[in-house]
Amino acid sequence: MRPAPLPVRDGLGPARVRLHGGPVLAELTTRFGAPARAKVLAGEVVDAGGGVIDAGTVLASGSYVYLYRDLPDEVPVPFDIPVLHQDDDIVVVDKPHFLATMPRGRHVAQTALVRLRRELGLPELSPAHRLDRLTAGVLLFTTRREVRGRYQTLFARGAVAKTYLARAAVDPALVLPRLVIGRIVKRRGNLQAVCEPGVPNAETLVELMSPDGLYRLTPRTGRTHQLRVHMASLGVPIIGDPLYPNIFEVPADDFSAPLQLLAQRIEFDDPLTGLRREFVSRRALTDVVAS
Repeated sequence: MRPAPLPVRDGLGPARVRLHGGPVLAELTTRFGAPARAKVLAGEVVDAGGGVIDAGTVLASGSYVYLYRDLPDEVPVPFDIPVLHQDDDIVVVDKPHFLATMPRGRHVAQTALVRLRRELGLPELSPAHRLDRLTAGVLLFTTRREVRGRYQTLFARGAVAKTYLARAAVDPALVLPRLVIGRIVKRRGNLQAVCEPGVPNAETLVELMSPDGLYRLTPRTGRTHQLRVHMASLGVPIIGDPLYPNIFEVPADDFSAPLQLLAQRIEFDDPLTGLRREFVSRRALTDVVAS
């Protein structure tokens, strides 16, 4: 994808809108209301080449325009993002619970990406992979567009070894270690991912590490909510999970009971140097609640 014609501003890149075609002012006003109309009339909307959209601009179906979004009101996430490693190519952090990896929905400024761009002064910072908002632990970003694809490809093709820790109840009848294999599907508009019959697409090795309910989870695939779904399917859902097995509402300002899931370690062969890389979280699930 070609670079956006507007720069990152205060840690946030412009929104990209795909048009149905026709007069741009009318379409943006119909779809997004008076604020979008005001942005066009103020000369704050541009096309893919950086040309300013005005009241008379007409663009074909499938064209894109770019504009800075108005930020929603967000509850600040009151946790720091410790940096585990930083060099010219990557930044590795110890993401806290409750902080989304990147902007989506009602979480925009209160995301790891936007906060780190602001704190580190790195406008091209981009995640090489994602962690759920409720999951803490090791998260890798690239610092420059030129190297982004190399690291993202590592994660996309499963060339990164990942280890997670989780806390859950202990079922004496559950035989562990166990390789959980199944098919997980996450449909747009549904909060929960579900297990369905069909060709397996998700594998997790589940091991009980201590009798008080500390588990090591080693995913061999990377489906949405995979670890949470697999633990719930075994009858031992992860402590603090508001989705599996049952959905319950958590107030936006309640940080008292984090999901007891930690991305503890990642290992891979660096695509630029060929050297073996290993990054380990400094967090422990026993002290997550107090962090």
